[in-house]
Amino acid sequence: MELKSSAFQPGAMVPAKYTCDGEDISPSLNWSDPQAGTKSFALISDDPDAPVGTWVHWVMWNIPASTRAIEENLPKKASLPNEAKQGTTDFRRIGYGGPCPPSGTHRYFFKLYALDTTLNLPASTTKKDLEKAMQGHILAQAELIGKYHRQR
Repeated sequence: MELKSSAFQPGAMVPAKYTCDGEDISPSLNWSDPQAGTKSFALISDDPDAPVGTWVHWVMWNIPASTRAIEENLPKKASLPNEAKQGTTDFRRIGYGGPCPPSGTHRYFFKLYALDTTLNLPASTTKKDLEKAMQGHILAQAELIGKYHRQR
């Protein structure tokens, strides 16, 4: 399974459009076919370079197994039309929160998990909650890393 984005290349800078310096909308993501037995996907995006420790930018689960892409600018709602769910980030909001580093260049990890189940979790779900719920259910994982520094 390979995770890509039409918004940026692996290891490249994330365009300002997807950050707090721009429209702060989620980038499009797409991936190749997962392992057989996949029942759903989960997604976590975080910044391990944040001064307070890893900062969580996006938490999503129950992305249907037939899905191979997430469109740009997903609504910042707990439930999406395709039955996918979004949880709470470290911005204390539901849905995507873009890169907004206080200083320097930070790395932003987008991690996609193929799961052998769907998860019954509330909108208050955090990265920690999702990781706990996924234990023992991860069939495959793919990762895409982008970088960003503020445009001040």
